[in-house]
Amino acid sequence: MPTLEAPFQLDNNRQPWTPVADGLRRQILAYGPDMMLVRVAFEQGGIGARHQHVHTQITYVESGVFTATVGDDTRVMRAGDVFYAASNVWHSVECLEAGTLLDTFSPMREDFIE
Repeated sequence: MPTLEAPFQLDNNRQPWTPVADGLRRQILAYGPDMMLVRVAFEQGGIGARHQHVHTQITYVESGVFTATVGDDTRVMRAGDVFYAASNVWHSVECLEAGTLLDTFSPMREDFIE
């Protein structure tokens, strides 16, 4: 797991994966007190349940196809697409074709650190 003191984390493929729910798992890539980068792998049909949190979030679709809802706006997203969820805005995703999301949180998600 990357530490707060590490300025570089070059071999993220060696970071452990944590099962989150049926059809999805996450991998913490790097973090500091003000920011965190997390990779989330989805199997087709996997759901990132509707939720909200105090962290601002930017999500980049690395691969796959997803239906994403942020607030009242729902869109189909493909590789290269991005969404922004402001603090305390409800959001969710459903995986239509297996893929990976990169989630950035500010501040870091302390609840993700074991």
